[in-house]
Amino acid sequence: MLHGSRAHPLAPFFQPRSVAVIGATETPGSVGRTLLHNLIASPFGGTVYPVNPGRDSVLGIRAYRSIADVPSAVDLAVIATPAPRVPGVVGECAARGVPAAVIISAGFHEIGPAGAALERDVLAAANRGRMRIVGPNCLGVMSPITGLNATFAAGIALPGNVAFLSQSGALLTAILDWSLRERLGFSAFVSLGAMLDVGWGDLIDYLGDDPRTRAIVMYMESVGDARAFLSAAREVALTKPIIVIKAGRSEAASRAAASHTGALTGSDEVLDAAFHRSGVLRVNDIGDVFRLADLLGRQPRPAGPRLTIVTNAGGPGVLATDALAAGGGGLAVLGAETLAQLDAGMPAAWSRANPLDILGDADPARYAAALSAAAADPASDGLLAILTPQDMTDPTLTAEALAKHAHIQGKPVLASWMGGANVAAGVDILNRAGIPTFEFPDDAARTFCQMWRYAENLRGLYETPARGPEGLARPPVPDALIAAALADGRTLLDEHESKALLESYGIPVTPTRVARDEAEAVASARSLGFPVAVKLWSRTITHKSDVGGVRLGIADEAGVTAAVRQIREAVAALGGAADFLGVTVQPMVDRRDGYELILGSSVDPQFGPVVLFGLGGELVEVFRDRALALPPLNTTLARRAIAQTRIARALGGVRGRAPVDVGALAAVLVRFGDLVVDHPRIREIDVNPLLASARGLVALDARVVLTDPAVADAALPRPAIRPYPAAYVWRAPLRDGTPARIRPIRPEDEPAMALFHNTLTEESVRMRYAQMLRLDQRTAHERLVRVCFADYDREMPLVVERESSGGAPEILALGRLSRPRIRGASDAEFSLLVADPWQGKGIGGQLLGRLLEVAAHEAIGLVHAEILEANLRMQRLCARLGFRLLPAEGGVIRAERLVGAD
Repeated sequence: MLHGSRAHPLAPFFQPRSVAVIGATETPGSVGRTLLHNLIASPFGGTVYPVNPGRDSVLGIRAYRSIADVPSAVDLAVIATPAPRVPGVVGECAARGVPAAVIISAGFHEIGPAGAALERDVLAAANRGRMRIVGPNCLGVMSPITGLNATFAAGIALPGNVAFLSQSGALLTAILDWSLRERLGFSAFVSLGAMLDVGWGDLIDYLGDDPRTRAIVMYMESVGDARAFLSAAREVALTKPIIVIKAGRSEAASRAAASHTGALTGSDEVLDAAFHRSGVLRVNDIGDVFRLADLLGRQPRPAGPRLTIVTNAGGPGVLATDALAAGGGGLAVLGAETLAQLDAGMPAAWSRANPLDILGDADPARYAAALSAAAADPASDGLLAILTPQDMTDPTLTAEALAKHAHIQGKPVLASWMGGANVAAGVDILNRAGIPTFEFPDDAARTFCQMWRYAENLRGLYETPARGPEGLARPPVPDALIAAALADGRTLLDEHESKALLESYGIPVTPTRVARDEAEAVASARSLGFPVAVKLWSRTITHKSDVGGVRLGIADEAGVTAAVRQIREAVAALGGAADFLGVTVQPMVDRRDGYELILGSSVDPQFGPVVLFGLGGELVEVFRDRALALPPLNTTLARRAIAQTRIARALGGVRGRAPVDVGALAAVLVRFGDLVVDHPRIREIDVNPLLASARGLVALDARVVLTDPAVADAALPRPAIRPYPAAYVWRAPLRDGTPARIRPIRPEDEPAMALFHNTLTEESVRMRYAQMLRLDQRTAHERLVRVCFADYDREMPLVVERESSGGAPEILALGRLSRPRIRGASDAEFSLLVADPWQGKGIGGQLLGRLLEVAAHEAIGLVHAEILEANLRMQRLCARLGFRLLPAEGGVIRAERLVGAD
């Protein structure tokens, strides 16, 4: 089965054949005049139609009273009318069949409820014609490569390979002016404005497929559709760097961003976690944005943090080394063979260590030899050449010599040609060769650190996780607990209920008995064994220690009786006698050699549930040692969250303490993430402390807060990343009785998928891919990542598996439904591949039937595939399941089926 293609609905914004300017005018200094002037001053290969009901012509071009009067089809409308007229104009465009519009006009939700109502009218009108909208309240769109300038900026950007997207039109104009001076070019230059329709996710998807774009830079004030943004970014960041400067890091800046865009900005820590999870690189300095974009677009990502520095002066090498260490990098320790090679070609006084100080009289040949030797050493992850313009130095010839080493496989090459006019020609040579240059070596070292951290994050995101517990069956206990609390009119689960909820997901908790009076408390303590802890049992008080509701280390029955009385009196003294329902009794847990951790979750308005891990105990808010992560998690992501905290070092064992089982801790984080994703009614959870020691893990206390029952289920925030679709798991016995099941693929399946490809014959590979792919190509990690790390909103890969003799699952077949990367598309392409030893056993029919069930459940209306004419077996299977077989071009058959049709 092959993959088809279609025109992208955003293409008219960048490659229109005709543009209508609605609101075009000759009034000097007006937006409508500037828009029309820019479009005709920069030819884009299409026709421009001014629309103005009061004029016969504008700037010498015939004008039309309305879009309906334009004689030819219009690909793009640029609207610059007063805001109240925009809904009607958009409706006319939609009726005329215009596929795309840029709304320049302001006066929408940023002015309040009346403007928000106008936006709803605009969107409704656009949706009637399946029309896409950029804006409103934006500068417009430029495509410098095609020459399109549909903005009211003063000129057009130079063509290049970096796309720049911004919510601030004013910032775009400033960057445009700067870029012309710096000779920096762009593949796209887009002002999104209020993002009424087209958002970050749409543009990332479009530019991800654009061969002229090598990097995407974004100035973001609000996220918009968080799931669409993360979904697009996770896919595109694998092949193109996405670099974001996000306004609103401080509270004051966040308020300013909200007032500017009319959209609320979320917690900055949560946003960092979202960027981290999606492979987006966040920078704080706008000057770094384009430098990094240019660098990552021209040089490979480093495999690690080890840099080799080649310099003709010691001082700059030391500065670079300090900056490298401060950024988390380190100097490469070169091997004995490399040092011997260098020793043979360098003067006697060279440094014999990294930084490679090859002395002030270094000529081009010496620089080239040092760089070549260092590049060949496996210990080096990147190279930095530093040149200071000493009297015996030739910066230009040295640059020409190094330009031949501009592209070293897997290792970025950076340069710092220090100085001014004397090194300018050399800097130009290096830049033209693709070697990024820096005025100062410490800047170069810091940039290298940003590069390797970015690369390390991407690798970690797609590192194959260890296979953990399947966790497919959702336990019934939490549903019952939550329903009972809400039926009682409560949004707070008591400690006993909270621990039961955790325990149902396999999270260890201390045994907890509820006692309503002294006698019951004594009986519970006697049963559990002394010493015990006695805590307030209340369904209204959340923090027990704040009201004197915790007594620890009680050694006898008299102590238990006294503790109950003291807690009751303490609560009553604060005026809340009705808040005292009794106490809980728990065995005292030995906290020696243990660490008090916190595991929590809260709901972010943009990204949904967020998991928190860190140092716990009473001083949790003082030390603030924590990491945030977006669920659902796997073991790799959980370990990465743990590693981000300072307490992680202690968990590995310090001062004679035995280490904590970090693998078990990561498994608890995974199950905790499943819990909060499975139950969107949970607003907050605090597990504090979660005691971790070499003896194991145990939750000593827990608190769960629910969302008010008045909030409808449909209004509850959903996870920013779609969780594992456990509903699509079925038993699937084969014709010969072999037990098997069909389920969605998981990242943990990568090793099994590699073994699956070992079973395929060349004929099966050719029929599936219409070409021969070698086994090493099909089983490369970079390729299997795209198969196993599925975004279930975009595609639904199902595997057929059986338990092998070794206990690990064996994958027998793989099927996939893939949606086009176009919002609102209602079709999906399917593919199917069955391992050769298992063909002819009914697997393909079962799997394709389940894919059709998934399609119906996912509101997919049409399922289709392109099949080689020679693949008769697949054609027969499709015909049997109701597909129409249609001839296509080039020896290909198109199979398609309306979902739900007989």
